[in-house]
Amino acid sequence: MREGDRKRGGGAPRRKGRVLVVLRSMWHRADGAYALVVIALWLLVSLVSAVWTPHPLIESDGRNAWARPSASYPLGTDGAGHDLLSWLMRGSLTELEVVALVVLCTAACGLLGVWASIGYKSGAGRGSRTWMVCVDTLIAVPTVIVAMVVSVPLGASIAVIVVACAFAYSLSIVRVTRPVAQLAATSQYVEAARSYGVGEARIFFTHIVPAVAPTMAVQLSLSAGTAILAESGLTYLGIGIPAGVPSWGRSLSDCAKLITVYPLTVIWPGVIITAVVVALNLLGDALRDCADPVVNADLRRTMEGGSR
Repeated sequence: MREGDRKRGGGAPRRKGRVLVVLRSMWHRADGAYALVVIALWLLVSLVSAVWTPHPLIESDGRNAWARPSASYPLGTDGAGHDLLSWLMRGSLTELEVVALVVLCTAACGLLGVWASIGYKSGAGRGSRTWMVCVDTLIAVPTVIVAMVVSVPLGASIAVIVVACAFAYSLSIVRVTRPVAQLAATSQYVEAARSYGVGEARIFFTHIVPAVAPTMAVQLSLSAGTAILAESGLTYLGIGIPAGVPSWGRSLSDCAKLITVYPLTVIWPGVIITAVVVALNLLGDALRDCADPVVNADLRRTMEGGSR
């Protein structure tokens, strides 16, 4: 086997080993372990709820409309006879879809904004400064206003949440990552690559994106948590998840009017939302530290061993 083939064949195992080192390091941190456990449970419940829930979502037990937690209804019913556990389980799948779409759209729009902010297309002068003035102006627009505008043609839907959140969060990513991107864009290795005729797109994805990736990871984890809160707020206003579609925000919105009658219906979705949002917020910080070879000695030793 040629030397090049051995190198190509050994790349995947080395990357897999680094991922395992990062996960192990996160597990040994209190915040990282909490985030991993909660997110793993969230993913597991989402997958299970796609094929099974304790009770059908459309089932309504009129004789037990206000049932307290029991063997038949572990979390009780929601005041309309629906099993609260079944709705929260299926709602976890909806929340996962919302978070995944928001993170993907925010990452894509954020990278486009970073590209524009460092002035590749307009030169590093007036064009990029004008773009950042626009970014600072748009950041001041409340997310709920964007959601209301988008809801006019789309109505209450997941698309409203995704568009409004991606719009607001991507602008924040541009503002936070721009100094790091500018520093990387003016570094000596980027100038050397440009002198060899390397295209700007390749420079951006091979040098600029890795430089801003740690900061983006933290911002995206915060965006994921905030997206869940935004879903709950927008659904409560009637422009988020439509009626009849299970979600944590929908359960919270439907049960909020019953809080003086039966507080447990509001406590359960509130506890779940709080636990998951905290986990997502902690995930970014733990991932940033554990994936940095300067901070993580175990990862640094793994990379040094694989480079020999």
